[in-house]
Amino acid sequence: MSSVKVYLTEMQDRLPPLTALRAFEAAARHMSFAMAADELHVTPAALSFQIKSLEEHLGTPVFLRLNRAVELTEAGRTLQPGIKEGFQSLNAAWRAAQRIGNETTLMVTAGPAFTAKWLAPRFFEFARAHPEIDLRFTATLRALDFGRDEVDVAIRFGMDKKEPGLVSFPLETEWVTPVMTPEMAERFPTPQSLKHATLVHDDSIAFLSPQTDWAAWFRMMGLNIDATHGPRFTGADHAVDAALAGAGVTLGRRALAVKDIHEGRLVTPFRRAIELQARFRFVCREGAENRPHIAAFHQWILDEIAKMSNVTESLTLTHIEDVPA
Repeated sequence: MSSVKVYLTEMQDRLPPLTALRAFEAAARHMSFAMAADELHVTPAALSFQIKSLEEHLGTPVFLRLNRAVELTEAGRTLQPGIKEGFQSLNAAWRAAQRIGNETTLMVTAGPAFTAKWLAPRFFEFARAHPEIDLRFTATLRALDFGRDEVDVAIRFGMDKKEPGLVSFPLETEWVTPVMTPEMAERFPTPQSLKHATLVHDDSIAFLSPQTDWAAWFRMMGLNIDATHGPRFTGADHAVDAALAGAGVTLGRRALAVKDIHEGRLVTPFRRAIELQARFRFVCREGAENRPHIAAFHQWILDEIAKMSNVTESLTLTHIEDVPA
């Protein structure tokens, strides 16, 4: 008799078949056996058999069968979150394993401003140099998950930090300096004259401490100018676009304004810039940095940055911590 009890205990502790768990997850998500069966491409009778098998394995019902609906029992409600998370993890792991063997598709995520002002105007150069790699971009400020969201590379802005399972490579030093059209520079030839200009504010870096804004730049220049007026943008690319349109003068960030500066659409007439503590970083899974398509993309970014190095060389940089409070 005791051996029977031991056998039954072992049976209850052992996980049920994966097909039964999969049937339960789909039925609990849809709260419908018919819809779950349709998703899994099985008959409702086959799905019902799998759930019945799970209930026998568990020793208690997981669904209440009503007249035209089903409801989770207490055991079902307890089981559902873990099963749902488990299948999400399985799917993510499977997709991650598939991507290891895929050297032809590169999924890159970056903020909307970096995508619009840095990646979009240049990616054709990468495509021309690496026609075998299919680039795909996701422009979002949300920190995407490398497993769940099938991301290969993330370009992130902020302080350099170690993230578990990821490797981070800081890109070029980031700075801000007044940028404007050549025509606007003729109207405002000195820093003092900016008190009469429309100051365009980039609030996307307002989270930095100490703050790197117009007030900080004027303090660095030893000027007491009211910097509270002017339009404000939460997107750095929109602030640069306003300057390009001649609507005002903005504090252009190196990564987002350097191409327009290099090609003469914008100018930096005062040659003084504030160096930020934060910068853009190239982020990927630890160990993935040596995969051919990721390494090629990283090197291409570094090469593109080097092409614009003359813009930074002509500026005098002051670190934000050295700017008078």
